[in-house]
Amino acid sequence: MFFTSLWSVLALFVAGALISTLYERTARQGFENLLGAQLYNLVNAVSVGDGGELRGDPDLGDLRYARPLSGWYWEVLPATDNTKGRLTSASLVLLNVPQATVEEAPFDQMYRRSYQEPGLNGETLQVLETEVVLDSDNHTARFRVMGSLSSVEADIETFDRTLLYYLGTVGLGTVLVNVMAILVALRPLGRVRRSLADVREGRAERLETGFPAEIEPLAVEMNGLIDNNRRIVERSRTQVGNLAHSLKTPIAILTNEASAFEPQKARVIEEQAARMRQQVQHYLDRARMAAQTQSIVFRTPIRDALERIARVIAKLNPHLEVSFEGERPDIVFAGERQDLEEVVGNLLDNAGKWAQSRIRLSYETEGAERFAVTVEDDGPGLSTEEIREALKRGRRLDEATPGSGLGLSIVRDITAEYRGMLELRRSDLGGLAARVVLPRIR
Repeated sequence: MFFTSLWSVLALFVAGALISTLYERTARQGFENLLGAQLYNLVNAVSVGDGGELRGDPDLGDLRYARPLSGWYWEVLPATDNTKGRLTSASLVLLNVPQATVEEAPFDQMYRRSYQEPGLNGETLQVLETEVVLDSDNHTARFRVMGSLSSVEADIETFDRTLLYYLGTVGLGTVLVNVMAILVALRPLGRVRRSLADVREGRAERLETGFPAEIEPLAVEMNGLIDNNRRIVERSRTQVGNLAHSLKTPIAILTNEASAFEPQKARVIEEQAARMRQQVQHYLDRARMAAQTQSIVFRTPIRDALERIARVIAKLNPHLEVSFEGERPDIVFAGERQDLEEVVGNLLDNAGKWAQSRIRLSYETEGAERFAVTVEDDGPGLSTEEIREALKRGRRLDEATPGSGLGLSIVRDITAEYRGMLELRRSDLGGLAARVVLPRIR
């Protein structure tokens, strides 16, 4: 739109400059031609008497020569000593217009000369002058025709202003028409954008149809891409569920066979099998819940989810004070509720293992498109080296504390899937502060 409007304005500017130049050239040329024609009419209307006196009653057919001080004058003067008298137009009213010397304005090959002089009424006069021998006795007269150059320039300025007004109006109209045309043409794209936003925020599963022929193929392709992504996600969920389900029987067999070993080895096998069963059941539950979801785009209000997790952790750890803080109740997580609960649940579970008396759960916005959840405790905390070790999958810093060592690495993996961030640092409560940054829906 910008370049189209710019090109239109530039084209009008060039056209206006060309028209103005042509009009000025034509106006000046017509002015000079008019003075030339009137000069010849003046020469043809004047003669000389027997005594060498100039005589004649020229009528140049222009009323301006009859109106006093109109800026249009003619004059006939003797050019030799044997010629007498003076003839003037009524507009000159016996006044004189200065004459340039021959040195200042020499005659041309046609024995004419043209120059400018100040007028009698403040204007600028263009003087066209010639000398003509009137008879065989060499009676010679100087013929002068004077026209108002200021009026011609005023006409040119008036034309330029009028031209600028009309071209400016046309240019402004062109820009407005371009803007309106582009806005009308972009309206379907606005519908596409809003429809995509509805899909992204979970209010719709597909783009609406009924777009113009130029955009309809785009909507069809986008719907095809959404359907393909849905099929890929559903197939992946099904495969995960099938894999988890297929592991249940081997795990049960391992648990039963563990009784054949000595008690210490049997206990180790049973513990590991129980952890495996827990993980398998977890992913079976997730696959089952995902299968019940119709959309591949998720939106999860975080406040209710975090409050529920905080209450569960408080019940599981009655000796700890679990506080919950957050000022924005309208923050919506752009993801699955189960993922949010797993991330926060793992962080709170770790905090419950190490906290001495207090856990604090809080959330806040992080820029325009993200939010942060922070879990803090008053436990011993971790050093920089221990933080690096804690993020490794399956790595446990204290074997005496129950757990699989997968909690923080699972949090990190889920956060990475959402292009978020996991940060571990020391809390002002004295222990560890785990902070995750996740996307939100604006």
